[in-house]
Amino acid sequence: MDELRKDYVLDRWVIIATGRGKRPHQFAAKKEKQEVEVCYFCPGNEHMTPPEITRVEENGNWVIRVFPNKFPAVIQEGNPIIKTDNKYYTFSSAYGNHEVLVESANHDEQFADLSIKRIKQLLHMYNSRILELSKVNGINYVLVFKNQGKEAGTSIVHTHTQIISSSKIPDLVEKEIEANKDGCKYCQIIESEKNSDRRVLENSFVSFTPYASRFPFEVWVFPKRHVTCLDDLNDLELEDLANQLKNILTKLKELNAPFNFYLHYAPQGKDLHFHIEIIPRLAVWAGFEYGSDITINTMAPEEAAKFYRGENSGEK
Repeated sequence: MDELRKDYVLDRWVIIATGRGKRPHQFAAKKEKQEVEVCYFCPGNEHMTPPEITRVEENGNWVIRVFPNKFPAVIQEGNPIIKTDNKYYTFSSAYGNHEVLVESANHDEQFADLSIKRIKQLLHMYNSRILELSKVNGINYVLVFKNQGKEAGTSIVHTHTQIISSSKIPDLVEKEIEANKDGCKYCQIIESEKNSDRRVLENSFVSFTPYASRFPFEVWVFPKRHVTCLDDLNDLELEDLANQLKNILTKLKELNAPFNFYLHYAPQGKDLHFHIEIIPRLAVWAGFEYGSDITINTMAPEEAAKFYRGENSGEK
């Protein structure tokens, strides 16, 4: 039976409409070969990007590069202070930094293809950029996010992550903080979900398909330990996180699924259980979603979790 479900802590609703849905193999997106005349992110074309900020090298060659986005959404100019004029007009300069992190020198690799070692290096680089950009006056949040696939918003196929720092803490992060101000509800949710039909993987992290999933195959990844940021994780936890990401994204690669993921952490002086949300983009929002702010998801999270656990990947 279809259900109307509410998010664990946010005032956000979805309709789980499995009657309109498809089995996992039917969600698989068609592979489209994108012709690329020149890839700005490939070795040998470093001169085509803005000046490099930092890199990771192996055997004298770069394996990870970070540089400013050539077409930034925000720039470090103007006034970062948000103010309101004439009651209804609230604004500030689009103040911040926009960076690109190229995850591999290999044009044909995807995130799922990377080794655990390389994913750990990426996590260290994510943390380094968050710490560095957070030192800039006027910056209150650094959002690390990845778009993979045309439907997920990427314009360059060479695997990369984007990093945007801003004077504005994202509304979603603020709502998560507010919902947990009287104690971490996510700690309780993790304990419940690691034994539920929505469980995906467990080590020092727990991943699960959320009860009120907005997207088919949506997954959240939380450390069991209550930590507020990536910098709080120890080496074993980083290894476990790298393993979780590789396993989940390898399963999504079976579906050729476009996806986004993003990191949520606690801004300075706040408390929020650090986590990563992975959002596959296999469904299209339409008039109902935009008109009601309620999502219709045709894949029950309990069925999605079976796919990640390998229990129904062979269904026809």
